[in-house]
Amino acid sequence: MRILLLGDIVGAPGRRCVVRFLKDRSYDLVVANGENASGGIGITPADARQLLADGISILTSGNHIWAHKEILPFLDECGGTLLRPANYAPGNPGIGHSVLQVSGTPVLVINLQGRVFMQENDCPFRTVDRIIAGVRADIVVVDFHAEATSEKEAMGRYLDGRATVVVGTHTHVQTADIRVLPGGTAYLTDLGMCGSTQGIIGVRYEEVRQRFLTGRPNRLSVAEGDEMVCGMEVETDASFRVVSTSLVHERV
Repeated sequence: MRILLLGDIVGAPGRRCVVRFLKDRSYDLVVANGENASGGIGITPADARQLLADGISILTSGNHIWAHKEILPFLDECGGTLLRPANYAPGNPGIGHSVLQVSGTPVLVINLQGRVFMQENDCPFRTVDRIIAGVRADIVVVDFHAEATSEKEAMGRYLDGRATVVVGTHTHVQTADIRVLPGGTAYLTDLGMCGSTQGIIGVRYEEVRQRFLTGRPNRLSVAEGDEMVCGMEVETDASFRVVSTSLVHERV
């Protein structure tokens, strides 16, 4: 099975470059983090539907999932094609994991959020234990949306041998530590982002500079130009073992 995992899609530039990248390529499963896809913060139902129609199999998210109020009912209506972190408090809209049938193979996709330097939520480690124990799947893909590299790496090691792929999202900066862990799990600390490289992690440099110079909050808008797709490709054999991994880092 050929799997593509894409980093945080940032605004219209991110949506455009992902569509261009997917146009002439073929994957069995495409997982992308869409929590910055609409105006750089959050995702709207319209943008989620369009990304899913353009070749993404399932969208994950993170701390900006609540940014657009119209996404709340969509999370319950989308049939698990847009996930919010599974370790959010009970009673929130949506779900944090979903099983997709890919050519007859059950694939479990799990979305989690970290707790270090981020909003407090339920324990992601105990949450993922419960999910994996309760769901039968031949392939398990985990998007761990977290700030701290140590927490992401700990999750990778924790799930080594139980998950097929564990990747981090959220920082918008791709790391260079792609590898297959001793137990056979493909791992990358952060996928990076899909969007414009002309700004700072996808937003306009001038506005970010103003924040650093003055210490005052100000509105941030999505950067334009020099669009890049960042992520990771993973291939498994007929026994669902990882046989190859590669970084995706391409201007499109």
